[in-house]
Amino acid sequence: MGVVWGSSFLFMKVALEGVTFGQVAWSRLVLGGFTLGLIVLTSRPRVANGPVLPREKMVWLHFLVIAITGCVVPHLLFAWAEQYVSSSLASIYNAVTPIMTAVMATLAFRVERLARGQVAGILVGIAGVVVIIAPWRYAALTGDLWGQLACLGAAVCYGFTFGYTRRFLSGRPIAPATFAFLNIGIAGAIMLVATPVVAAHPVALTVPIVAGLLTLGALGTGVAYIWHINVLRAWGPTNASTVTYVTPVVGVLLGVLVLSETFSWHEPAGAALVLLGILLTQRRLRLPGRAGSARRLARPVRAARSAESSGSSESSGSSGSSGSSGSAESPAPLQRSRS
Repeated sequence: MGVVWGSSFLFMKVALEGVTFGQVAWSRLVLGGFTLGLIVLTSRPRVANGPVLPREKMVWLHFLVIAITGCVVPHLLFAWAEQYVSSSLASIYNAVTPIMTAVMATLAFRVERLARGQVAGILVGIAGVVVIIAPWRYAALTGDLWGQLACLGAAVCYGFTFGYTRRFLSGRPIAPATFAFLNIGIAGAIMLVATPVVAAHPVALTVPIVAGLLTLGALGTGVAYIWHINVLRAWGPTNASTVTYVTPVVGVLLGVLVLSETFSWHEPAGAALVLLGILLTQRRLRLPGRAGSARRLARPVRAARSAESSGSSESSGSSGSSGSSGSAESPAPLQRSRS
């Protein structure tokens, strides 16, 4: 997933040499929806012998919302932005998604509570975004600045979509392939309806452009979404989110090696802050504080209890029973410090 999604920024950049940004978004969603439709049609996935497609009207309405906020709008924004910013920089902004997800899940949908370290991670990530944008470089609004703001807007859309999905759709018994098809397929249908506005423009197709669009649509917006949902359900959201670390690395490497893109000092510096913010937000790094102090205090408490238990067992002659009791009680202070 990291390789496929990281290379999508390169494919968009190449495709923009012969098609418009609207045609890039149109192609990836229509091709992705078509690919997923074929997979669902041939495999007919079911959960607990239920229907292939959900029957509740509200479920379809929820999928319409995430199709717009998670596919149509961000795909248009990223494709438009890459007319003005490098593919490498766009992939870095995509990495802001977990931070935006944490903000949306907490403030908008209230499905999570953030610990002190996670709040610090969000603030560090926002500081990283400011460093990447480098507002001191702009005396006025330029295409480059608008492109960066569009990338940031796409990350906000993804964050909203993940929070919305967790709030309204995660608990429903829908097969991964069906889930991906409804998400991308509805977005593709919206693009088909909007064809006169979005995609009815002249094109100048070449083999690299066609290959890039096909890969971007069928693989990056099609099959990879099934991979994502399978990994999410098998490993959980925290482990599945590690793709966030792979995607910008692949995007930056391809941009530098294939397109000879360059960086200013503030872009990798800001990216490092964003990565640190992600690690804190996802609790892969923890701030020193009460938890560490509690763990240090817990050690002598456990030692004292162990000694006391040992002494009482020697006096009573039942060492096995009291030893078991000591081991069961000793983790309690540590557990309280974690919560």
